[in-house]
Amino acid sequence: MKTEFPLPDFGFEPTRSFWEAAQRKQLVIPRCDDCGTLNWYPRQACSSCSGTTLPWTRVGGESTLFTFAVVRRALFRAYASEAPYLTGLVALDEDPRVRLVTRLVDCEAGQLRIDMPMRVVFRKLEFPDVHGSVLAPMFAPSPTAQGEPAENPIR
Repeated sequence: MKTEFPLPDFGFEPTRSFWEAAQRKQLVIPRCDDCGTLNWYPRQACSSCSGTTLPWTRVGGESTLFTFAVVRRALFRAYASEAPYLTGLVALDEDPRVRLVTRLVDCEAGQLRIDMPMRVVFRKLEFPDVHGSVLAPMFAPSPTAQGEPAENPIR
């Protein structure tokens, strides 16, 4: 299925399974059958052992906030109406070496702190001038997140 930019292209083979699973509200990552390593971004061979059987495997979506930023000026016109918005890099609890670039939702920048527990949520990704929408994995603070926000939150 060909979609309009900036929606994901379901016809792009390396990430097709990721987006199909997202439509079922599932987060999946390729896992090597030989050594069990999660491999993100999808590749032909395992980054740890060079194994070539990497089936898409459902992961829990619990993660830790590695870094974040406030986007005040969107790079692409389709995102302009969304600005300002939060983006981040989260490390999956199953394997912290797996870090996903994501949109952060259900929070304000002042609430975020590095190493904060996060969880996957699925939200509709749609844009005013683009036909169609898809469910996309995004991340929000975990209900178990404790502690004080950063001393100098991004404003």
